[in-house]
Amino acid sequence: MNYREKILTCLGHFPERTELGPVVVDEADCGTHIRQTVEYAVEPGERIAAYLLLPKGLTGKAPAIIASHQHNDEYDLGKSEPAGLAGNAMYHYGLDLCQRGYVVLCPDHLGFEARRPPEDKRVANNQLAGGGYERLLFCRYILHGSSLQAKYLSDLCRGVDLLQSLPDVDGERIGAIGHSLGAQETLWLAWYDDRIKAAAASCGFSQIRSILREGINHNFAMFTPGFLEYGDIADLICDLAPRPFLMSNGTGDPIFPPDGVDEIAQAARRTYGEKGKADQFRSILFEGGHSFPNEVKEQAYDWMDRFLNTDK
Repeated sequence: MNYREKILTCLGHFPERTELGPVVVDEADCGTHIRQTVEYAVEPGERIAAYLLLPKGLTGKAPAIIASHQHNDEYDLGKSEPAGLAGNAMYHYGLDLCQRGYVVLCPDHLGFEARRPPEDKRVANNQLAGGGYERLLFCRYILHGSSLQAKYLSDLCRGVDLLQSLPDVDGERIGAIGHSLGAQETLWLAWYDDRIKAAAASCGFSQIRSILREGINHNFAMFTPGFLEYGDIADLICDLAPRPFLMSNGTGDPIFPPDGVDEIAQAARRTYGEKGKADQFRSILFEGGHSFPNEVKEQAYDWMDRFLNTDK
């Protein structure tokens, strides 16, 4: 087996595909853009809602972004944060990119915001709330020969399907962005789905061996069975090459050891250079912690413009 085949084996089986059946269930005029709540199927028997942000005044087909939200143990927050409706303005990157001319889809990951058990069930059984529910999901997928990462990936790919189906979207100019868990998922999505033409990941990973060495716990989707038998995160990014990929990290981020971050960046620079595309990988190190400061976001947005928003 080649590297990709080995990693796909680690992920386990993916949910069955089904017709999207997209429906707009709500729409709001937000001044600079239209925000729609769209509902679509991610697998048989499961439909989800996501925010779709549409810039006003579009002429022709626009580039698009799938914006993945962070974790931060804030299970009540998901799609609302990147869409600019809640949470920390630092992480309203979906809204920011919409205001730069992108059609942006902001979905919930399973276990967050609208994709949690109903409140009465969470109150009655605290194992169905917060991290308890995330752990339950992880165990359930492992027991059925899959993984939580495979489920996240499958759902995100359905989001890409939705973007490609839209008349206002150029299906050849789709990118991905995210912070923390969202950055982790941005990397996995870019690696798995070659419809993602450019990606930017904020504070989303270090080498997993470095993380384990320091005894740092992370989200359950990070732990894909057998993954370290075939390499580490650096190998995933090298296998993504030469598609454009930007990663940013704070020098004082307590949950991603800096030596592991540096190891990833060095390996990626070497591989992109060998492929004659050194300018299509970038690693940004900034003084700070686990964050996505404005000056770094602007560089990430410029990165997207460079590869996707060719009209700018």
